[in-house]
Parts: sequence; C-alpha cells; structure tokens
Amino acid sequence: MELATYPLNQRRDAWAWRLVATGASFVLFGVGGLLLRVLVLPVLGILPGDTLARRRRARAAISKAFWLHVQFMYRTRVLDFVIDGTERLGRPGQLVVANHPSLIDVVFLVSQIRDANCVVKQGLFGNPCTRGPVRTAQYIGNDGSMEMLERAADVLREGQCLIVFPEGTRTVPGQPPRFHRGAAAIALRGARTVTPVFITVEPPTLTKGRPWYHIPPCRFRVRLHVGADIDPASFNADAPMPIASRRLNDHLHQLFLRELAAS
Repeated sequence: MELATYPLNQRRDAWAWRLVATGASFVLFGVGGLLLRVLVLPVLGILPGDTLARRRRARAAISKAFWLHVQFMYRTRVLDFVIDGTERLGRPGQLVVANHPSLIDVVFLVSQIRDANCVVKQGLFGNPCTRGPVRTAQYIGNDGSMEMLERAADVLREGQCLIVFPEGTRTVPGQPPRFHRGAAAIALRGARTVTPVFITVEPPTLTKGRPWYHIPPCRFRVRLHVGADIDPASFNADAPMPIASRRLNDHLHQLFLRELAAS
C-alpha cells in the first residue's frame, strides 16, 4: 500500500493557497504535455530500438510524468492519496476496469502502470497539449464504433495491459456509476483477466460539469483500491456474446455499486 497523508493537525490548509496550487496543477499539466510532445518523446523516438521499444519508452515517460504530477499535487497540499494493491496491475492481457469520479483518475492509474494502453476520449487526439503523447503511446480513441472494440481486444490479445472506464465519462455527482457494455465486450473478446479498481474522491472535486476553481473547503483525498481478478471466460462459456456481455457488465456494475457504497 502506498499512503500519502499529512498529520491531521496540518490538513486544513488555506483555501486561497489550494486554489492557486490547483490552478498551477492545470498549467503544469498543459506545459508537461507540450514538453512531452516537442522534446521528450521525439528524443526517445530516435533512440535505438524497434516500434515496440519506442512505444514502451513513450508509455514509460508518460507514466513517470503522471507520477510527478501526482507528487506535485500532493507536495503542494492540493490532495492526499491512498493506493492499495497496484502491484497487481500491468500484467499481460489484463483489462483494468475503473470507475471515473474525477478528472484525475487516469493520471493516478497511468502513474502506477509503466506500460499501459488506455481507451481515452477521442477529443484528446485533437488537443494540442495531449495529442502528441496519446498518439505516440498508441492509445485508443473512444469513438464508440465496433472497430474501436476490436482494436481494444487486439491489444489485449497481443499481451498489452489496457485501462478502460466503462462509464465513458465522469460520474454525475450524486449519482451511482452507470456502466456501458463496451468494457465487457472488450473483455470477452480479448482479456485474459479483468481487474477492477475502485476509485473514491472525498470530498468530491474535479467532477463532471464542475469548474476547476470550485475547490472543496478542505484538501481532498483520492483512494485507489485494486479488487480481486475476474475471469471473463466464466461468463461466455455457455452463452452467445450479447448475453455474456450483458452478464459481465451487470456483474461489474453491481460489484462497483457494492464496493463504492461500502467505502
């Protein structure tokens, strides 16, 4: 378990300081994306090695950059975090399924997996701060097509680790997560194992439809808990793909509802 917290008597930081530090975190993220695009990734790309080696270096650089970003937010007292069980992430053919309560969920997950693929918003491929990294790392754009599902299944069959958020977007504040069937369909097509990651952010912040400057009255805490592996083969042994996909999606949905309610 990785734990990062300050003593309780130091946790009530000045609101103004956290607002400035939150803004600085957003600026740093944009600048970091541009530096990766114009400097770091091009240099890594000309080093010796084949396409696979270049992709792995790019993903490792992004993972390290995200880890540094998490550390910046922690050191400036924007947040605390608790991470439990991530040593079990990053295995070949593993589909990592996570809920999506805040804007920084993918930052935390990718920071913990050195060589991960990820299904990301299609808009990131056109954003000047993110298009370089997501293209070089060969992330998969979520365009909602059957071709996207097959591409995602293919990378799992190749032995890559893939991160997916079944909600497709951030959870609506005050509402339980609602899973689309795409993650289950990907799992049944190509995953060796499915590993749930339960993410909580308290108090809620950086949620859907909430501006970045609407920060909570106290420093928020992010918790990542890695759950038990799920064998996707047990859901499609005796059922056609549409039924098996619905079964697995329902199982994942109920699992997340229980775990998040308990936490």
